[in-house]
Amino acid sequence: MFRDATRADVPAIVALLADDPLGRGRESDDPAPYLAAFDEIAANPMHQLIVSDDAGRIVACAQLTLLSGLSRGGARRALVVSVRVAADLRSQGLGAALMAECEARAAGAGVLQLTTDNSRTRAHAFYARLGFQASHLGMKKPL
Repeated sequence: MFRDATRADVPAIVALLADDPLGRGRESDDPAPYLAAFDEIAANPMHQLIVSDDAGRIVACAQLTLLSGLSRGGARRALVVSVRVAADLRSQGLGAALMAECEARAAGAGVLQLTTDNSRTRAHAFYARLGFQASHLGMKKPL
């Protein structure tokens, strides 16, 4: 059900990222930056882009990045970003299975962390059901 993404999956992943109110205003029709980003992700063993492929249709995705750090006794962290599930398949357990896949692949990580936009209240409830805690305040600065 889950596999590593390929370069050919990039348009479908971008479509998932664009399929919500935030993504519609943020994502682009230009494939070049997405393909360049995919190439960087694929070349770095600390990154993994995971998709759920249902008979050739990409229906979910997430990116996992492993971060080495000195805090928490030198524990490795796993950061999960870009979690998306196709609109017609939401609330059916696919997202929870995808997050479990991310956890399994993050073997050796002492912490699994993520950020989610403040406006995504349904996502907040979903992550809380999976055991995530809103323990920190995240901040971003556009560059």
